[in-house]
Amino acid sequence: MQTEPAKKFDAEAFAMNLARAMESGGKALAAYLKPRGTGDVKDNPPADLTEIVKTLTAVAEYWLADSERSLELQAKIGKDYLDLWGSAVRRLAGQEAMPAIAPSPRDKRFADSEWKSNQFFDFLMQLYLLTAQWAGDLVHNAEGLDPHTRKKAEFYVQQIVNALAPSNFVLTNPEVLRETLASSGENLMRGMQMLAEDIEAGKGILKIRQSDPVNLALGVNMAVTPGKVIYQNELMQLIQYEPTTEKVLRTPLLIVPPWINKFYILDLRSEKSFIKWCVDQGVTVFVISWVNPDKSLGAKTWEDYMKQGPLAALDAIEKATGEMKVHTLGYCVGGTLLATTLAWLAEKRRVRVTSATLLAAQVDFTHAGDLLVFVDEGQISALERDMRESGVLEGARMAMAFNMLRSNDLIWSYVVSNYLKGQSPAAFDLLHWNSDATRMPAANHSYYLRNCYLENRLSSGTMVLDNTLLDLSKVKVPVYNLATREDHIAPADSVLYGSQFFGGPVKYVLSGSGHIAGVVNPPAANKYQYWTNDHIRDTSLQDWLKAAQEHKGSWWPHWREWLASIDAEEVPARSAGSEALPPIEDAPGSYVRVRS
Repeated sequence: MQTEPAKKFDAEAFAMNLARAMESGGKALAAYLKPRGTGDVKDNPPADLTEIVKTLTAVAEYWLADSERSLELQAKIGKDYLDLWGSAVRRLAGQEAMPAIAPSPRDKRFADSEWKSNQFFDFLMQLYLLTAQWAGDLVHNAEGLDPHTRKKAEFYVQQIVNALAPSNFVLTNPEVLRETLASSGENLMRGMQMLAEDIEAGKGILKIRQSDPVNLALGVNMAVTPGKVIYQNELMQLIQYEPTTEKVLRTPLLIVPPWINKFYILDLRSEKSFIKWCVDQGVTVFVISWVNPDKSLGAKTWEDYMKQGPLAALDAIEKATGEMKVHTLGYCVGGTLLATTLAWLAEKRRVRVTSATLLAAQVDFTHAGDLLVFVDEGQISALERDMRESGVLEGARMAMAFNMLRSNDLIWSYVVSNYLKGQSPAAFDLLHWNSDATRMPAANHSYYLRNCYLENRLSSGTMVLDNTLLDLSKVKVPVYNLATREDHIAPADSVLYGSQFFGGPVKYVLSGSGHIAGVVNPPAANKYQYWTNDHIRDTSLQDWLKAAQEHKGSWWPHWREWLASIDAEEVPARSAGSEALPPIEDAPGSYVRVRS
């Protein structure tokens, strides 16, 4: 077998590619400046910057308030640098030398062998890791910080540290340098072209592409489960899916997805579609497809979303099937909305729901994780001022906040791959969905942040909706409460803690993987695992896991058995729509196609 000879560096081609890269850089700058010149984008000083400065100043004040403490801090980093220098000198002399610090085996940034084999890059990597460790200790060891300020400081320091990693720059990343020399700079030319395209696509704001949209078209490669839109209002379309079995459960299933992204996360390619799997298991499935709202819907509240979302869907399902009661399922913030709807129905003594399934959804926000970094009175007030002008929160801002929770994986890895290596991302449906964020009405988003994250009113029984005081303990229907072990949006311990507030039987189940992959885990893939343990009160996640039983594979069949245990009665399969609700259009409908 013949191997292709390694490409030789071509100085002339390099100069040409560098010139083209600079030309694309000019286009990127023009795409950035154009909307600012027309006023479509206003570069006001970000409120985030003020928050960062204020938070890090609190840390600095602790260390600078005592000269002896400050000298100890400098001495520590100085000693670490000297140890590293001594180790590097011994290696240069041909001696064995233990590294001063080593990256985590899971740190993909330093996976290339040259980070260790090349003494320059090894020194650079260790210098960075020591500095990052020192910066983290600054926050960790600063006494007197309140918990929220400390959490914010840890988050901001981590973002700065991640951004300054040597892997993010051409001259300090061995893999990028090799690619640059091997291709005579062609990678940089391609990267700058992609950068210009991504800024233009973001209308003046960098919209990092995480997935190649080729072969990821709604209704063609994704969201292809046959069905009909049978009802719509200004906030949502209701889709009913065509049956594939002769008989179905008498009780239909209503799915309430999050409105931060589109519903098709549960209807990706056929082999990964939760919706198709449910239909094939003899379930009549209805799903809400939320609108991508504009300024005209900016005053829509959480109450509006409840009434025009789940409550309107319940009425439509009754017209379509004749069934007054349904199984319900809510994902992420859709699950939080569903929980408030259940509490409202319970207070009104309306029996419309047979069971509730919550997927990676929180009803208590005590342990809500890193998203709490963005939540305090000052930050919410600043966000409300921004939203007041536009009427909505742009989806890109929320998407960036989520990406920052895992910035090395969801931001910097793509910066390196796309713009330094010049490699187009693969066509990956999960990440394509991740970037398909929607706008959010200002009134609804403000209510959510204040009542859930800031004041934690739902679990405490002080949330008021439609002039009704909500009490989760009055929700007596069976609840299947799924958490995912590596979730950075709805942490597993937060979901577990929230289980105790419902008044009926709760089955808490923990799935392997994270917020998306842990939920979208078809049985045929034979991936991950899930854990069960009926003891959910007065226990920590660690203690719950110690006594839990592990099951290989997907949680989907386990959930389907739970559904049947509640109500196993079957009826002949139902076609989508009815005389009272004739089909409006084919699934996936038109609302889901509107992009921000």
